Amino acid sequence: MAKLNLNNVRKSYGKVPVIHGVSIDIEDGEFVTLVGPSGCGKSTLLRMIAGLEPITGGEISIGDRIVNDLAPRDRDIAMVFQSYALYPHKNVADNMGYALKLAKRPQQEIERRVNEAAEVLDLTPLLGRKPAQLSGGQRQRVAMGRAIVRDPKVFLFDEPLSNLDAKLRVAMRAEIKELQHRLKTTTVYVTHDQIEAMTMADRIVVMRAGIVEQVGRPLELYDSPSNVFVASFMGSPAMNLITGSVAEEAGKFEFVSEGGARLPLDGSVPAKRRDKLVLGVRPEHISLVDAGTVNSFTSKVVVTEPTGAETLISSRIGSTEIVVAVRDRFEVAMGDEAQFAFNFERLHYFDAENGQRLS
Repeated sequence: MAKLNLNNVRKSYGKVPVIHGVSIDIEDGEFVTLVGPSGCGKSTLLRMIAGLEPITGGEISIGDRIVNDLAPRDRDIAMVFQSYALYPHKNVADNMGYALKLAKRPQQEIERRVNEAAEVLDLTPLLGRKPAQLSGGQRQRVAMGRAIVRDPKVFLFDEPLSNLDAKLRVAMRAEIKELQHRLKTTTVYVTHDQIEAMTMADRIVVMRAGIVEQVGRPLELYDSPSNVFVASFMGSPAMNLITGSVAEEAGKFEFVSEGGARLPLDGSVPAKRRDKLVLGVRPEHISLVDAGTVNSFTSKVVVTEPTGAETLISSRIGSTEIVVAVRDRFEVAMGDEAQFAFNFERLHYFDAENGQRLS
């Protein structure tokens, strides 16, 4: 186990920069997730940590050692890929112990480590099987076992659950999180799925176009996104974002959307930039209320999506479509008008020009 430090790490392909000075300090035993849309540079950054991609500038340290010029095998890391990358002609035990065999470890030590990892991952009954005889989840556990037997300082996961079905992904998320907690190995995990990131990580690094937009604990990013991009990316359904301005009359505030809709607000509106704002509100922070409720507004229902635990209501405010998440079951048809109200304590305001959060 060891700390992992990235100091102003940059990557360019020719004259095209793709990673723009990323600095992250990851504590010993911490589980950090790199998340962002496709092409944001998260897998490239992971491969740079692993030594599979040379860096253009900056420093990468594992423990007290700068590893910029070290080969992957000398960095004391273990990587689990999206593809299982198992040898089809070798059984589970041989796949898990192959790296130790290449390192010329004694056979007795190889068997001991493989058996210990197999017990941790519930693979002991499968040690004699070939990969073709395993399910997708079992193959992924074998790939994880191959990493565990090396007892590395850092685990690197590159979207390891993308090839699994939805139910198995949920189960494997819990397994990986529990395993990391038990082994206490420093872990960097790449995913484009923000739910995966939220449920697994101690801290999340949100990336866009090779830049770190925000670093923080899952609920910190969810409750206090630093800009419009983080607000819209973290959470499913995403935060509703409505562009407009704030109007005040006789001490009462309203948010006037670009489409002309007028939404009641309380007094906790940023004092500056009231002429051009983005109002953000999570779907669960909008309530369905009775007609005539104070500080409520009317909106036309576009579509409803019952999920069982809650119902998602898409409705239109001016020219903007918003999503409302309600727990109660109700009957409403597309085209109906419904009454909604904001939870004023959970509203977010962003500058419409630069997208940054306003106090």
